[in-house]
Amino acid sequence: MPNSRLQAAMHAASLTIEQIATEVDVDPKTVERWVNANDRTPHRTTRRRVATLLRVDETHLWPSNTRHHSTPADGLAELVHLYPSRSAVPFGLWTDLVQGTREAMDVLVFSGQFLVEQHNALPIVRAKAAGGVRFRFLVGDHTSQAVIQRAEEEGTTGGLEGRVQMMRRYLQDVAGLPSVEVRTHGTILYNSIYRFDDQALINGHAFGSLAGQNPMLHIRRIDGGSLWEHYMRSFERVWEIADPEPAGR
Repeated sequence: MPNSRLQAAMHAASLTIEQIATEVDVDPKTVERWVNANDRTPHRTTRRRVATLLRVDETHLWPSNTRHHSTPADGLAELVHLYPSRSAVPFGLWTDLVQGTREAMDVLVFSGQFLVEQHNALPIVRAKAAGGVRFRFLVGDHTSQAVIQRAEEEGTTGGLEGRVQMMRRYLQDVAGLPSVEVRTHGTILYNSIYRFDDQALINGHAFGSLAGQNPMLHIRRIDGGSLWEHYMRSFERVWEIADPEPAGR
């Protein structure tokens, strides 16, 4: 399993593998091994240099190396990074998560059209679905009271409804493909959920603010963790009551 905390910290600091290697005086292949294998860690002095460079605590990047395993450690270990807004999530992180999905990608949104327009997700979905990767998209029903109310609250009356319709239209290009399911819902969207295998981005929503202005949690699935199960149960509850979107509508 890759070190998702290290990946996120690198994206947040806008530093590449090569730049980190230069700063801490190691071979780039060594840094690549730290990133790609969660159980590969630098020597103690190098860990400190990397943590200082990325402006995060050493034990956040490599929690298994701390001698102090307290009860909250599992919960904290689930949290890879907290971004002050969805807009603050590095573009490259979205790209890595979408392109790196190997088993399952689940999305719960009202619109989420930025995945298509900014990250060109549909060709990736099409190619990965052909290889057996499962995709589930839960998008809003633009005629539902929940979507209409959200648009009024955020001051985009008509705008949100239009974005939802556009996303539904985009998804017609992949709906019905093997391993791809699209459903619509009219539930109150307390959180947008973007799940990529064992990692997820959770976008909470505050009254009167746009989705892109709200904080984003980057979490990962670990044994004994509760955050992951909490949000995935929420996704499944909405999935169960949502309406299948017919292909070729």
